[in-house]
Amino acid sequence: MNKRQLLAAGALGAALWAPPALAQTPRKVHRIGWLGTAPYAGSSAQEPFVDGMRERGWVVGGNFTVENLYSEGRSERLPALATELVQRKVDLIVCAGSASTAAAKNATATIPIVFYFVGDPVGSGFVASLARPGGNVTGLGGLALGAQSKHLELLREVAPKASRIAMFVNSDLHAKLRADIEPAARRLGITLRAIELRSPSEIDAAFATTARERVDALLIFGQPGLYAHSARLARMAIEQHLPTVTPLEEATREGVLMSYGSRIIDDVRRLPHYVDRILNGAKPSELPVEQPTRFYLTINLRTAKALGLVIPQALLLRADQVIER
Repeated sequence: MNKRQLLAAGALGAALWAPPALAQTPRKVHRIGWLGTAPYAGSSAQEPFVDGMRERGWVVGGNFTVENLYSEGRSERLPALATELVQRKVDLIVCAGSASTAAAKNATATIPIVFYFVGDPVGSGFVASLARPGGNVTGLGGLALGAQSKHLELLREVAPKASRIAMFVNSDLHAKLRADIEPAARRLGITLRAIELRSPSEIDAAFATTARERVDALLIFGQPGLYAHSARLARMAIEQHLPTVTPLEEATREGVLMSYGSRIIDDVRRLPHYVDRILNGAKPSELPVEQPTRFYLTINLRTAKALGLVIPQALLLRADQVIER
């Protein structure tokens, strides 16, 4: 055997007898469950999330995957879907909206939960406080307290004579938001009529109440399970000649007159900040809940025309988006 053959044999032997500690350890693939309602929490909304994760070194299909479960607008399905994610042993659950977050929180006290577009995280019982959430839940609040009074002011701008305004609420989710808006109503001389609307099956009954009580305008508090029915809500409001405002911009595209609130896309872009830190060992209990700092006004002129309303020019100039067709 010549020198070259001896060297080659030695190299092969070294490779074959390399100690196990030098073997490459397979990289863990983290599994993220995504719980929400369609279409507004659909997979297309995840693109900014995936982009943000990539910027932090996470590659979908590489070192993490996303498992999507959607209720298709039926909130009663959310508890079972949350339980399914727990049974799949995902490493973290992302929740779109209050109903999804409530279902996930009830399903697990150990798997980290990151929510977004939640109106009142403290009042809903998801976190102990915004600064120190406690438990396994944290995320991004969708509606800062104080924004609701702005909704009343907007309705008064388009309908100055409106004195009786209905608001569709879910008492389990909106206690603090109601406490925020009621003093504003008194200041403006408005009589508020709270009407329970917890699921799409109650939409007809809710509008029967607005017709019976002859209200002048309507405020729809944020409930993701209802937003899949925005076109129906808008149509029924127009039939009763009710100017309507809601926090969700997407609902205005479906025909609701106005929206004022944060944008879901902004929250989705911020989600990787939480997910990355938690997957790298941070505790949800120590990650403060962030509230929105930017609010957007959207006006649907097509709906205004159907209602016979002339939107003040000053209000149009303040709008971030005006829908004309």
